[in-house]
Formats: sequence, structure tokens, C-alpha cells
Amino acid sequence: MKTIDIFGYAFSAIKLRKLRAALTTLGVIIGIAAIVALLSITQGLQATLTGQLNQGLSANTLIVTPGTGGALAGASSGGGGGGFGGGGSGGAALGGGTSSNSGFNLYVNYTSEIDALSPDITSSLAIISRTGYIQTGTLNRTVTIYGVDFNQYSQLYGTTFLAASGTIPTSPAETSAVVGTRVNQPGQNGTIFFGAGDSINIIWANATVLPPVNETYTSNVAGVLGKIGGFGIGGPSDTGVYIPIDKAESFFGTNQADMILVQLKSSDNATVSTVSKLITDHFSNQVSVISATAVLSLLTSIFSILQLFLGGIAAISLLVAGIGIMNIMIVSLIERTREIGILKALGMKSRTVLTIFLGESVIIGLIGAVVGIVLGWILANITARVLGSGFFGGGGGFTITPLLTPEVFVGALAFGIGVSVIFALYPAWRASKLKPVEALRYE
Repeated sequence: MKTIDIFGYAFSAIKLRKLRAALTTLGVIIGIAAIVALLSITQGLQATLTGQLNQGLSANTLIVTPGTGGALAGASSGGGGGGFGGGGSGGAALGGGTSSNSGFNLYVNYTSEIDALSPDITSSLAIISRTGYIQTGTLNRTVTIYGVDFNQYSQLYGTTFLAASGTIPTSPAETSAVVGTRVNQPGQNGTIFFGAGDSINIIWANATVLPPVNETYTSNVAGVLGKIGGFGIGGPSDTGVYIPIDKAESFFGTNQADMILVQLKSSDNATVSTVSKLITDHFSNQVSVISATAVLSLLTSIFSILQLFLGGIAAISLLVAGIGIMNIMIVSLIERTREIGILKALGMKSRTVLTIFLGESVIIGLIGAVVGIVLGWILANITARVLGSGFFGGGGGFTITPLLTPEVFVGALAFGIGVSVIFALYPAWRASKLKPVEALRYE
């Protein structure tokens, strides 16, 4: 028989048993839909996080923090601000994150020492950060206050440290401030509490004295940043308030830096590794140096493991579907024993019978895989829309866009068909080995 005739016969056999075939196919659909939905959401999340990291941390930027081995741990310590959540609150996620108790501190004037270490260093920028809050006549909001050099910060983050209203002053007055968009518009719903040119009270709880004292000064808002979304490490954030570094030193009563950003002339691995070693050696291994490539590599490794884990869980349901296919095919074999006997008595070869049964499994697997991919994609988008924004901090502008890559599409299609064929091999083999006389005599 020709291949098209074999598949036509197989399809006719499926049509004769619509309900049974539909239930068998449903198992494949559920398994493939679970795989596609989980992997699409995971890859979409990875793409979003990677994009935010690339935006918040330039590839040619190093982050120097005090302490050894704990720079990443500091992302959740709160000393330097945001961390990975909060919809854009992570502008200086690594600040203050030390894991060593050596008592070593970074100071603002260490930037000159770092600049002199290598000709591959373009510039370095110290950041002082504290948790505080701002007050206006109608607003009292917790924020992270960052002391930065406006000129250097604008050069380092030229695509995100941009004013949507007002300006970023090149020679800021001591009372100038730049705020993120979620500072003056917390709900992002059109309600704006203040704008560029208005005055706000910046408050910080000074716990270095007993009893603690609220330090306050009135600042003029020079500019409001455009929406950044997500998070960055060391970069601008939607919930940050930025004041001149000189003002931060006097306001916070310290010249200790929570982190120092180092901009390199090149982002190639050799330059990053060389300069990182120079910095750690200069400070006698009492600092941690993180590069964007290191963070991205860690992120990629984590998501690879996560995808493998989630894909394995989803694949279990597909294996269960495969067992169902084997069961149904064996039942079909028993029901069609006389039919097979007649076909073989008329001269049909064993391999043709084998191909017919495998053809049925291919059709079931193909239909199940296609429908499962479509259903999984729809499910991924619904899940991302429902949970995406709220999952990382409740409306912070962090959204997940599911990503269905060609690899996932082709893999799901091949996996669905492959499982169906593999679990149909034994029933098909049994059908092909039936002897015509015994099959015709079967009741």
C-alpha cells in the first residue's frame, strides 16, 4: 500500500472510534499544553529579566561593593535599596550587601584610586544610598535616596537617567533632586502629587545617634524620570530619589559609599577579568566585584535548571498519556483481530499492518501536539496577564511576555508524536505478528 493509503486507512479507523480517540488525544493535549505553557512563561520571564539587567547594568560596567562573596546576597539586604522586586525599585540593589565582617568600608574618594588602576577604566562613580521618605502636602511615601554625581550618572545611564519632565541638571544646586516616576505618581494611574519645579521634604531617620533623629531638608524637584520599569543593578529606578553626592555626604553625615560603579572602555571578557582582579587586589580582597556578564551567566544557569525541572514535571503527564495510548491501542488490537486476519488473508504484509497502527498513533500524536501547543500558548498568555505584574511587587510595571521559541515549538511537536509512536510500538508489533488463521478464528 502507498503511504497516503496507509494513513487514510488509519484515519478512517480513528473516525470509527471518535470518543475513544478524542479521550486518548486529550491526554497528549494536556501534556503538551503543560510543557508549552511552563516553558513559554519561563523563557518570557528570562527574556524580561535579561532585558532589564541589560538596561539597568551596562555590559562594560563593574559594581564594587564592600565585603567578599556576598555581593549578590546583598541584593535583598535592604542597605542599598531595592533588590529584584518592587517594579523598578532595584536601582541599587547591591548596595550595602556585605557578607564579611571585616569592617572594611568603601569611601567616596576611593574613585580616584580606582581610576588610576588601569587605562581600561573610563571613570568610576560612588553611590551613597539610604532608605527614607518624602513628604508633600498630600503625600508621604517611602523611597530610596541615592547620592550620585549627576553628570557621571547621566553618562553611564544615558538611556534611562533621562527626564520626562524638567531637566537633569549638569551643575545641580545642593537642594536639587531628580525623582523616579513612581515617586510623584505612585499608582501610575494619572494621579500626580507633584512635578518638576515643586518642592518636597526629604526625610531620613538618623539612627547613628540615640535617640534616632529625623533629618529633613526641603528640596526642589529638577526633573522626573521617564518610566523605566523592572529593575536594574546600580541603575536608575522608578522609586528612587536622586540628590547630589555632596549633599548626600552632608545629609547622611558620612562619606562611606554603598557601592562604586566602574565604567570600562571595553566589555570583552579579558578586560572585565583583568580590571576586576586589579580592583580586588588593590583592596586586598576585601571587596566584591560584579560584572553584567557574571550576573547574566548566573541568571541563564538558573533558568536552564528551572526549565529542565518544569519541563520534566510537565513531561510526566505526557508519559501518562503515552501509557493511555498503549492501553487504547491494545484494546483496539483485540477488537480488530478479525479485521487484521482478513487483511492478512487478502495478502497484506505484516509491515503494512505495523505501519497502519503506527500511523494511527502518529495522527493522534500530531493532533494532540498541535492542539496542545495552541492551548499551551493561550494558557501561558492568560497566566502571564493575571500574575505577571503582581508577581514582582504589585503593579510595578514589571510584566511577563510569554515567549514561544522555535525550539520549544518543534520540541513539543516532536515530543508529542514521539511519545505516541513509542508507546504504540508494542501493540503495533503484536498486530503485525497475528497469524491470519488464528485471527479469523478469534471471537
